[in-house]
Amino acid sequence: MGFAQLYPTFSSLSLKPLWILSDLYVKPEVRRHGVGRLLLERARGLAAETHAEGLMLQTAQENYRAQSLYESLGWEQEKVFLTYNLLL
Repeated sequence: MGFAQLYPTFSSLSLKPLWILSDLYVKPEVRRHGVGRLLLERARGLAAETHAEGLMLQTAQENYRAQSLYESLGWEQEKVFLTYNLLL
């Protein structure tokens, strides 16, 4: 019905693991039925099991549905740092 793709990284400030949620996908026909929520809850469980500092993700500014889901589960939008990319 869907998948979450996580990548491990490490926080040099906290000296703890950190997980990057790279992809969260739910098949269109089962969206809005709690699949994304379950995947995010499992990702949080994995982070807790690995004693991680937390999880991080990026989403499109216009992806309001996803933002609403993330915020309903306690995710907070970054207010301090800017993201830069160098495309090659």
